[in-house]
Amino acid sequence: MTVRWGLSSYPELLAELGIERPLLVTSRRWEALDLDAAKRFSGVRAHAPADTVEAARRAAEGCDGLVAVGGGSAIDTAKAVSAETGLPVVSVPTTYSGSEWTRIYGVRDEERGVKAGGASANPVGILYDVDLTLGLPAAETGGTALNALAHCAEALYVSGRNPEADREALAGARLISDSLPAVLADGDDREARHRLLEGAMHAGAALAGAGLGLGHAMAQALGGRYGLPHGALNAVCLPPALRFNEPVAAAEIGRFGEAMETTEPIARTEELARLAGFERLRDLGVPEQELPLVAEATAVRGGAKANPRPASPDEILQLLRSVW
Repeated sequence: MTVRWGLSSYPELLAELGIERPLLVTSRRWEALDLDAAKRFSGVRAHAPADTVEAARRAAEGCDGLVAVGGGSAIDTAKAVSAETGLPVVSVPTTYSGSEWTRIYGVRDEERGVKAGGASANPVGILYDVDLTLGLPAAETGGTALNALAHCAEALYVSGRNPEADREALAGARLISDSLPAVLADGDDREARHRLLEGAMHAGAALAGAGLGLGHAMAQALGGRYGLPHGALNAVCLPPALRFNEPVAAAEIGRFGEAMETTEPIARTEELARLAGFERLRDLGVPEQELPLVAEATAVRGGAKANPRPASPDEILQLLRSVW
């Protein structure tokens, strides 16, 4: 992956990657951003609905690359188009989601309330610029940062773990835990925002190198069913997933805590989630009576299968109820 910092590096990055006629894939919030592109698609919607992906694919005709500007939904939309067309993707993240690092993408079927996707996108470059995060509201800041923190935690113990991903995960956890409270206290703190974005960069690399676990599987099942923000769901789902995994991954979770400079890593994740305004699923509008269906959907997801401790639907249901 080719990584650059600062929007001024945009022309050089595209030239280096051989992209001459990109489609800019974004939402209305960023459609006026001063980046050269052959075409612009500004119809991105939350969770990358299938009809939005199809509209972006049509818009990409005649282009030789995709530039995604925004959070996980913009990047997933571009990656879904990439998977269909083979076009390379350059991501310009405006949140801390980390999806810019992986070939994996999610597409939501709004009628069925299911989020599925694939793993055949072609991401080739990332352009970070801290100024693009300065106006990010506290809820989106905290949610996507806690999503990044979940990437760090799970990378340390999922079946795909490896030394390089471990290093990225520990570096990311340290930066995120240290900088997120400062950013939530003052969203215009540029230095703290920069550290948080660096942490999310490391977290994304850890995600790409190791994969996802049970906490993410729970968040994905909930997000697909209810269309709720992925970051907020990860903030709520990570602590119970860590508790569930502690009997078999105590050493790895301990390393996660050391990176965050605490002997109580699970309590620290809960503290950060509360600072961001996330504590219980009921507060996000998840209906208690449907938790069994969510548990069933979680158990078959890849993240649940890569978890170090197998989780049955009944066990997942208890975890969901513990944070409902």
